[in-house]
Amino acid sequence: MSKAPNNFTQRVLSGVQPTGGLHLGNYLGAIKNFVPLQEQYESLFCVVDLHAITTWQDPSDLISKKCEVAAAFIASGINPDKSIIFNQSEVPEHTQLSWILNCVARMGWLNRMTQFKDKAGENKENVSVGLFTYPVLMAADILLYKATHVPVGEDQKQHLELTRDIALKFNNDFNKEVFPLPEPIIMRKAARIMSLRDASKKMSKSDTSDFSRISLTDSDDEIEKKIKKAKTDALPIPDSNRSLDDMPEAKNLLTIFSACEGEDFENTFDKFKGKNFSELKRDLTEVLINKIGPIRDEMKQLNNDKKYLIQILNTGSQKARKISTKVLKEVYEVTGLTL
Repeated sequence: MSKAPNNFTQRVLSGVQPTGGLHLGNYLGAIKNFVPLQEQYESLFCVVDLHAITTWQDPSDLISKKCEVAAAFIASGINPDKSIIFNQSEVPEHTQLSWILNCVARMGWLNRMTQFKDKAGENKENVSVGLFTYPVLMAADILLYKATHVPVGEDQKQHLELTRDIALKFNNDFNKEVFPLPEPIIMRKAARIMSLRDASKKMSKSDTSDFSRISLTDSDDEIEKKIKKAKTDALPIPDSNRSLDDMPEAKNLLTIFSACEGEDFENTFDKFKGKNFSELKRDLTEVLINKIGPIRDEMKQLNNDKKYLIQILNTGSQKARKISTKVLKEVYEVTGLTL
């Protein structure tokens, strides 16, 4: 295994919340980007159920939702023989390390977290404490495995910077380099997928309109209908890339096309500039069906075998604990918690 700077094993960790309703934004914005990383790094991909319960989840649905994420990982190309796919709450060291890091992190750092402000809105006095402190749990998720690299979107860069601050303060407080300062793997802006009905908002399962998103479980007919109804402009696609700044819905559809095809946005734009949106929608529908169809079909097959998915998660959790118990033991020794 290759080594990262300061002699840490090169290791990637990332996670997806099991809140149900996985959609195209989850796939293109995160899961799709995880797949090549398993060829370059020792990789851990986590179903972060402890993060999910910062807002209320129906207990009777949570197991199915966790299996859905595991199925999406595998159907998208994450190989459980190459990567560790595991369930966060099955590794108790996550919460143990999180408490220790809560005692290292500063209130001022958490008060600056913009995502909490966005999620809490004007109701911040009534949201759970877990929603406020979950960036520290995220730091624990990463540092528990001494991950050297973390794939992040633009909206998560601040949380990784917090993780680095916590790691640096811990190392300085106890005069030992226990944790690496994890580096971001910035996922391409092209994969930031917006709502099909309002391109000023991210694609989200919480949107009241089902036509705002392409779900990973959508049939071919549903994909076609949603793309046909996707909001566009009356004018054709402009000849100049600069004009797209005033046409966010057009830019979003072109972004989806380029991300699905794995090509530069500029190449996609050159294909469609000056053409009518009907042509873009026709070609995009075909691309999405070819991309999502096989994932949907394999997810359906996997979800019909919950026993297999639970086995994958349990086996992965056991593998994860082989790392996490050693790291927590070191943390306990450094902090004086070991008797």
